[in-house]
Amino acid sequence: MVKSHVFLVVMFVGLVYISSISGVDAQRQYSFGQEWTEVWINQNGSIDLFYNISITLDVGEEINWISVGQPQNDFSIGSAIDQYGNTLITADASSGSDYKVRINLDSPLESGQTIWFTLITNVAHMIYEDETNPGNDGMKFTAAWFSDAIIEDLRLLIVLPAGISESEVKTGSIFWSNVQYENERLAIYWEKQNLIPDERFTVGVSYPKQEGWTAFTDRSNGSVDFFEDFGYLIVIIGVIGVTLVAILFAIRKRPYTKPTIGIESLGIVRGLTAVEASYLLDIKPPQLVTEILYSLLKKRAVWVETTSPSLKFGILKPFINKTGTAENPLRYYEIDFLNSIQDDGTLDEKKLASTIMFLRSTVEEKLKGYCRRDTVEYYRKIVEKAWEQVEGAGTTEMISKAYDEQLLWLFLDPNLPNRTQTVFKNRVFEPSPFWFWYWYSYNHYYPKPTYKPNIGLPAQSQKPPKIPGADFANNMATAIENSANNFVVNLEKFANAIVPMTPKQKSSGKPVHQKAKCVCACAACACACACVSCACACAGGGVG
Repeated sequence: MVKSHVFLVVMFVGLVYISSISGVDAQRQYSFGQEWTEVWINQNGSIDLFYNISITLDVGEEINWISVGQPQNDFSIGSAIDQYGNTLITADASSGSDYKVRINLDSPLESGQTIWFTLITNVAHMIYEDETNPGNDGMKFTAAWFSDAIIEDLRLLIVLPAGISESEVKTGSIFWSNVQYENERLAIYWEKQNLIPDERFTVGVSYPKQEGWTAFTDRSNGSVDFFEDFGYLIVIIGVIGVTLVAILFAIRKRPYTKPTIGIESLGIVRGLTAVEASYLLDIKPPQLVTEILYSLLKKRAVWVETTSPSLKFGILKPFINKTGTAENPLRYYEIDFLNSIQDDGTLDEKKLASTIMFLRSTVEEKLKGYCRRDTVEYYRKIVEKAWEQVEGAGTTEMISKAYDEQLLWLFLDPNLPNRTQTVFKNRVFEPSPFWFWYWYSYNHYYPKPTYKPNIGLPAQSQKPPKIPGADFANNMATAIENSANNFVVNLEKFANAIVPMTPKQKSSGKPVHQKAKCVCACAACACACACVSCACACAGGGVG
């Protein structure tokens, strides 16, 4: 009885403390626009950890410092630099098993301001032998999270040891978004948008052991450390266990009910892009490629040099490195599209097919555990809402602007040309010089265009001509059809290169965590880590 009272008191004090903290920060609202993370695996079993983080203070008391979590206590701080080139003062702000680096801003962040900075550290003892996949080494990593702010754009790149091929890499439950090479080393890339406060994004990589590269085998701190870290968790689990036993005992006393079998789904997959949703709505591969092209045209990342007999592209200077810009980051399928552009500007059929297959695999991975039918219906409604915004915009200028804003969603409507013609009947279309997608379409419809956008500049002094609504609808229909037919010289070869979808084979017959013999935890985050690695970045952060 005494122990129960003590446990309740501890819980009460904890709730009071949390409530007091929430009250202090209630007036401060901020968000993280980006958290771009790169991890280099080193030969000695350590990692170099690089963060590029931007923070915006919307309202409230100024922010003077930001803390960024680290995987474990054995880390060294390198440098921290803000967007203006200022070297920032850093300090080890770890407390107990909560490991953090504190970065002091060069000047306080005021309401309405945004700042971004970089931080690099070296963390020891991060690579462990993978017990799930004998003969492999690897790591598991959780990017830094923040308990009271969203992260709008999370990107994570893990650079593997040299000599490893894509087919040799295994990941955990989250399949990678893309792969690339850095200094001839394979790098695995993930991205996720709009993480809610306290949401953790955890990935794992496993790869064949490399001769001369260190990997550790024992992460145990002994039973004393284990109970110090997990004592309260064990108590909570015990309480839950007793409750479940009581419930089961009560259920056994109930009258017999005929058993039923059912599958509970998680509902709708939200957050897909228009291109990803296109695959879900059974849009054919050539039109999928067309949509990716238009998404790149909207970002002013490419320009179409010629349209026949096949399309030839030029990558614009800000995107020449194929990674995007801060204002217009690239999606994984857009990066794949750019990588399929050959030196002569044409598209490589095989790489283009791989772009579609990877898009397909990514969407299927996101659908696991969710209701496909409800998700399809959800995105059909989004398309309809996009049309409603266009049709209800009001003036011709506003309708044209709404059409531009909703363009990629409108592509999902198989009746796009006819509905476009209906919307702009007895109207004119007023394009903007910024709309690369439109001038590309214009060139398709008009063999000798009277207007050409200034590709090298963000603005165009010459006012573009207004287009009769019927001509605009025909323009769009022609451009879409021709694009789907002219992406590659051999459309049949492209189609045949798309391997039919087959069920994804599991790398192991058991869950990744099944054979785990190692656990790591940090303060209140209770992060349990198992091989594919025994090293997890429990990296919560904060501001002050």
